[in-house]
Amino acid sequence: MLLRVLGSAAGGGSPQWNCGCPICTGIRSGSGPTRTQSSVAVSVDRRRWFLINASPDVRAQIEACPELHPRAGRATPLEAVLLTDAELDHTLGLLLLREARGLRLYTTPSVHQTLRDGSGLLRTLERYCPVEWRAVVPGAEWSLADGLTCRAFDVPTTKLNRFESGEQDGRVVGYRLTDQRSGATLVYLPGVQALTPDLRAEIQGCQCLLIDGTCWRDDELVRLGLAGKTSREMGHLPIDGPDGSLAQLAALGVRRTIFVHMNNTNPILLADTPERRIVTDSGMEVAVDGLEVEV
Repeated sequence: MLLRVLGSAAGGGSPQWNCGCPICTGIRSGSGPTRTQSSVAVSVDRRRWFLINASPDVRAQIEACPELHPRAGRATPLEAVLLTDAELDHTLGLLLLREARGLRLYTTPSVHQTLRDGSGLLRTLERYCPVEWRAVVPGAEWSLADGLTCRAFDVPTTKLNRFESGEQDGRVVGYRLTDQRSGATLVYLPGVQALTPDLRAEIQGCQCLLIDGTCWRDDELVRLGLAGKTSREMGHLPIDGPDGSLAQLAALGVRRTIFVHMNNTNPILLADTPERRIVTDSGMEVAVDGLEVEV
């Protein structure tokens, strides 16, 4: 199974267009690579690809990955799009895929309802191309392609999407993908507020985990004077601290752990920071756009 990290930053990318924080300033001065907004593509044969989340940067992300280029005419190797939630930075790219002859879309009923009746994004997309919706049921495994299966799992959160009508199951999910030929498993979890016992069970023993790395500190944005909410209040478990993700993940027996969905303020975006060294010294990694992961 092969995974390509198309975008490794949180909403807004890195650097963010309207931010002059020390990290964005460092990226602009060449101290680190720029990053586009969070998305990955998965395949077991390098011919059929499945996009997980469609960021506003999807066109540039596809162009940066030759394996996702059309082979002839309008024949694209992209088979379908899977969504983890209905956030704009994970769904706006759907509108940029509107030239498709048809689009197969995997979401939970909750996310589907938000896209249709909340943001209205799905209704707009359907004016341009046929959309084949496949309902995702957390806990149920299904076949994406020959040799590749997928199971979604519910990710509890108290954060409400701006377009949601209320708390519902399936508002945020992660995906556990399995290569049926080798038995290798990969978990994609770009948004997580707390590592509950159920989530730990989903992660336990997988070959590779790509997990929410939005903020280093819980009060990161508050300290910088950029927001009034903590990382947890925005739905994201911070990396640092005695109950942060770095401390909790070490005991879960994951062979390879990679942080994704980093906010533009996160110091691990720069290679020479103490925070980045803590991550690498722990044996974990920080994703960059274009990273190839094979399990």
